[in-house]
Amino acid sequence: MDNEFDPKESPEKIAAGTHEAPVASESEDKNQPDIPSELPVLPVRDIVVFNYMILPLFVGRDKSVQAVDAALNGSRYILVLTQKDEKIDEPGPDDLYRVGTVGMIMRMLKMPDGRLKVLVQGLTRARVKDFVSTDPFHLASIEVLPERDTKEITLEQEAMMRAAREQSEKILSLRGMASADIMAVLNSVNEPGRLADLVASNLRMRVEEAQRLLECEDPIERLRLVNEQLVKEAEVAAMQAKIQNMAKEGMDKAQKDFFLREQMKAIRRELGEGGEESDELDELKEALDKAGMPKEVKKESDKQLKRLTSMHPDSSEAGVIRTYLDWLVDLPWKKQSKDRLDIKEAKRILDEDHFDLEKVKERILEYLSVRKLNPGMKGPILCFVGPPGVGKTSLGRSIARALGRKFVRMSLGGMRDEAEIRGHRRTYIGSMPGRVVQSIKQAGTRNPVIMLDEIDKVGSDFRGDPSSALLEVLDPEQNFSFSDHYLNVPFDLSKVMFICTANILDTIPPPLLDRMELIRLPGYTEQEKIKIARRYILPRQIKENGLEEGDMVISDQVLSRIIRDYTREAGLRNLEREVGSVARKLARKKAEGEIPPFRVTVAALEKLLGPAQFMDDEREAELPPGVAVGLAWTPVGGAILHIEAATLPGKGGLQLTGKLGDVMKESAQAALTYAKSRARELGINPEVFEKNDIHIHVPAGATPKDGPSAGVTLVTALISVLTNTPVANDLAMTGEITLRGRVMPVGGIKEKVLAAVAAGMKRVIIPGHNMKDLRDIPRDLRGRVKVYPVERIDEVWPIARADAPHKEGAAVEPASEEADTK
Repeated sequence: MDNEFDPKESPEKIAAGTHEAPVASESEDKNQPDIPSELPVLPVRDIVVFNYMILPLFVGRDKSVQAVDAALNGSRYILVLTQKDEKIDEPGPDDLYRVGTVGMIMRMLKMPDGRLKVLVQGLTRARVKDFVSTDPFHLASIEVLPERDTKEITLEQEAMMRAAREQSEKILSLRGMASADIMAVLNSVNEPGRLADLVASNLRMRVEEAQRLLECEDPIERLRLVNEQLVKEAEVAAMQAKIQNMAKEGMDKAQKDFFLREQMKAIRRELGEGGEESDELDELKEALDKAGMPKEVKKESDKQLKRLTSMHPDSSEAGVIRTYLDWLVDLPWKKQSKDRLDIKEAKRILDEDHFDLEKVKERILEYLSVRKLNPGMKGPILCFVGPPGVGKTSLGRSIARALGRKFVRMSLGGMRDEAEIRGHRRTYIGSMPGRVVQSIKQAGTRNPVIMLDEIDKVGSDFRGDPSSALLEVLDPEQNFSFSDHYLNVPFDLSKVMFICTANILDTIPPPLLDRMELIRLPGYTEQEKIKIARRYILPRQIKENGLEEGDMVISDQVLSRIIRDYTREAGLRNLEREVGSVARKLARKKAEGEIPPFRVTVAALEKLLGPAQFMDDEREAELPPGVAVGLAWTPVGGAILHIEAATLPGKGGLQLTGKLGDVMKESAQAALTYAKSRARELGINPEVFEKNDIHIHVPAGATPKDGPSAGVTLVTALISVLTNTPVANDLAMTGEITLRGRVMPVGGIKEKVLAAVAAGMKRVIIPGHNMKDLRDIPRDLRGRVKVYPVERIDEVWPIARADAPHKEGAAVEPASEEADTK
C-alpha cells in the first residue's frame, strides 16, 4: 500500500506541481446533485483518483489553472483524468485515459509562486464521450458511470471483503503503523465496491494497474482485483521487514564489536601495552614524512592519514585509504638517478649494442650534450617508426644503459580503457593507479626511460580513448603536473624520457603524433644483416645452443644465401631463427659424438633448412621489346619488378593485369596518354593506337601491387613495345610521371638501389630530386652502379633503349665525396 493511510506530502506527481497523499473518507453523500454533461478536465500524472478520496492537488499549468477557475465559477465539479505518459508537459486528448473520476473542488488556495492548491473529493466514475474543446482548457462531454448496487452479499463476497481487511491489517503491522483507527474505517464499510475503492486508493500500484481498477465497473470484480494486489503487497512488505531486521542485526553486531575493541584499547593503554595498529600508523606517518612529497601532496597525505586514524581498522574504507597512502610512500617523489654525461662512453655503449643506426645514435648523443650544458632541460619524446624486428625496443634499453637510467617497458597494444593511463577513481576496493604511475613506481626513480611500445595499436571504445589520455603524458608543457585519477595529486613527469615505438603512423591521432619527434628505422640491407649476424646473432646462438666459439664456421656467402632464400623481412627475427635452427642441428651432431668444427656450406643449406622459401627474379640475358625492369619498395626491403607490355589487334583499349592497385592503374593510364601525345617525337605510328589494344601485365599476379613509383617503368615498357625496340637488360628504374612529362620524386630510394645491386643491375634511373637520398647508401655499394637522375620523361628513353650507347644521359658517379657527406 502507498503510504498506508498516511497523509504525508510526497514529491511532485501531477500536472503542474505536487500532490499530497490521498485521505480515505468514510462519509458518502447519498443524495449527490446532478452532474453536468460537460466538465472541465484536470490532467494529473502518476496518480489515479478513486471515489471517496479527498486529496490536495497543486495546480500550476496554465490550462489546468483555467480549468479549475472554470469549475469554481460553475458547478465546482471537475473531471480528473490520468496521463498515459507522465513525461508529457502539455497533454492532448490522445495522451489521457478516457475513464476518470468526477471530483468536487472543496477548497482552493493561491500559493505565492502562482500555483493553486485545491482540495478535491472524488464522487463518481465517468467516461469521456468526446472532447468539446482543448483551448483555453480541456472541456469534455462525459457519461457518468454510477456504482452498481449489490443486491445481497453472498458468502463468497463476504469472504473477499474479510480477506481485504485482514490483508490490509497485516500490511500495516508489517510496516509498524498504528492501525486501530484505519481498521475501524475499513470495518465500517459493508459495500464491496466502496471497500475496493477505499483500499485501492492507498495501494502502491503502477498507474496502469490503478487505471485498470478504476475502469472496472463491476464492484465484485474490482474487489477481486484489489485482493490480488493486496496479496502481492503483503509478500513485498514481509520481505522488506525481513531485510530491515537483518540489517538491524548486522548494525547491532558491528556496534557491539566496536565498543568491545575500544574497551580493549583502553585496557591495553592502562597496562602500558602499545597496540600493533598504533605502531603501524606511526611507521606510516614517519614514511610519509621521509617521502619528500611536494607541499600540496603532503597536505593531502596528512588529511588522509588523519581520517585513517579515526576509522575502524577493519572497515573497507580504511583499507582503501591505507593502500592509497602506501602508494604515496612508494612513489619516488625526489629519488632521481644521475645521468651519465660522458659523451664518448655513451657512444661506445650505443655502438656496442647496435650496428649502424647512425641517425638514432646522433640524436641520443645530441640529447646528452644538451643535457650536459643545460641540466634543467625537459625530457624529449622520441618515436621510433619501422617494421617489426628492426630493434626499436632493444634500442630503448640501450639508450637507458647509455644514460645510466632505469628502463621500464610499457606495452600499449590493444589498450582500450582510458583508466589504464589515468588510473581508476578511488571509489571502490581494488582501484589502482594508471600504468604510467605504476611504471614510475617500478623504476624507483622519477627520471627513468619509459618505453611506450606499440603506440600505433591503441584502441578506443565506450570506456574512453587512451590515446587522448596520452596527450597530457607526452606533452612537456603539461606533464610536469600530471594528475592520476587514483592519486588525485600532481606528479612531475617532465624528467622522464619517453620513447615510443610504432610500425605505422596512419593509426596514430595527429594531436598525439605532433608531440613526438619521429625517427624512422626503415630496415636493414643485406650487407648490414650480414655484419649484424657476424657481430651479434652468431655469437649469441652459439652460446645459447651449447656450442663453443669455433665449433660453427659459416661464411658471409652462406649468410647471404640464408638472408635471400630463407628470410624476407626488414628486421632480423627470422634471420635469428634460421641461424638458431642451423646451430641446433650442429649441436645435435656434437652431442652424438662428432668432432667440431662444423663448416656450413651453401650446398649443405638445403639439407639443414630445407628448400629455399623465396626466389629472386634473375636478370635476363636479353629483354624482348615491351619489357622493362622497375624498382619497388616493400616492408621487407627493395625488389625488382618486371613490367611487360604487348599489343594485339583491337580498337585502342587498355587492359591491365597483375592485381594492380588504383594508383598503379592511374599511372598506366597516364603513361599511355603520354605515349599518345608524344607519338611522332618517339617514332610511333599514331595509327597503332586505333587498330590495336594494349595489354600491360605485372608478373606475380597473386601479390597486390600499388604505389606511385611505377610511372617511368610503364612509359618505358609502352614505348619499347610500340617502337619494337628492346630495353637494356642492365638497367632498372623508378619514378612517377605527370601528363606534362615531369618525373616526380618517390620514396624508398635506398632500398630500391640496393635491390638493383643485388639483382646485378649496372645502371639505375631515379628522379633528380631523389639524389639526396643516395647519401644513405654505403659507399662500397654505390660504387657498383651508375645512377642517372632525370627531371623529364624525354630523358628516359635515350638512356633506356638497348641500342643506345651508355654515355647517353648524365650519369652521376655514386661514390663521389659529395654523395657520401652526412
